[in-house]
Order: sequence, then C-alpha cells, then structure tokens
Amino acid sequence: MAEAEREAGFVLGPEDGESYWQPVPANGHVVNKLTSRNWSGGFCAVVQVVAPQSYIRKHIHDRHHEMVFVWRGRGKALVDGVEHPMETGSLVALPPGVEHMFVNESDEPLHLFAVLAPGGLEDFFAEIGRPREAGTPAPEPFARPANILEIEARSVFKPGSTQEVPLA
Repeated sequence: MAEAEREAGFVLGPEDGESYWQPVPANGHVVNKLTSRNWSGGFCAVVQVVAPQSYIRKHIHDRHHEMVFVWRGRGKALVDGVEHPMETGSLVALPPGVEHMFVNESDEPLHLFAVLAPGGLEDFFAEIGRPREAGTPAPEPFARPANILEIEARSVFKPGSTQEVPLA
C-alpha cells in the first residue's frame, strides 16, 4: 500500500486482511486487520477465532499494551493467575508485564478482537500460521514451528514467558 493510501481512511470488510490458520493449542484462525503494511497508526488490530476446546497459551508482553474484546462466544481469561469469565461484550485490558491466557472450553468458536500497541502481533501470526482463504475448511490441527521460542522472543512476547497449560 502506498504511503498516501496508508494515511487515508479506509474500511475493511469481515474477511479483508491477511489471514492465517493457527497451530495448536489455539487452532482456529486470525485475520490481520490493521498492520504496518496497511496502516500508519501506532498499533495493530487482529481478529482471532479460537477453536472449541482450545486456548491461547499463557504469555506476557514485556513492552506492549493489549486490549482484547469478545465479540462472540464465551470462555475464560486468566490474568496474573486469576480466572475471569468472558462472554460476548467482555473486554480485557492488559498493560505490559501482565501474564495472561484465554481459554475456550466451549463447543463453539470464541471470537476475539485484539489491539496491541505498539504493533507486531500480525507478524507473529503470519510467521507461525498457514495462509488461509475465507470459506475454506480448517486443516487438521498442526504443530507450532520448531523455532517458536525464537519467533516469540523477537516479536511481541517476553522471552521465556509462554507456557503450555493442558485443559482439564
């Protein structure tokens, strides 16, 4: 996108943006809505769909503020070890240094809208995921890249902060 276009207002449709299938344990997919490639703002915005009986691993952002809004579904957020129910309309606000994870224990997808400042989450999703075309069926669950810790450390995560937490 040309710099002049990045400075103009624009509208994105539901499936507009780079989209990627996500590996286990989140499964599901993301659509990168606002990225450094289409937007000059100081943040990125993504839509993430967490598959049923899946979760986003525990992690910490050491230099990013994050806002996560539930626009469909239900689940739970663990914020610094405290469990909070999430349902449509819930908002989670996370300053840097706060450990968190999101769990979908339901049989329906959990739809999240996330904003991260400064940006960079979109690059992480692109690097760990597989390209997705809207309307195509989900692939079988697949593993994260072997170098996931390296990817996390150079992107938006505090090095060494991510961890698996098996669902009960």
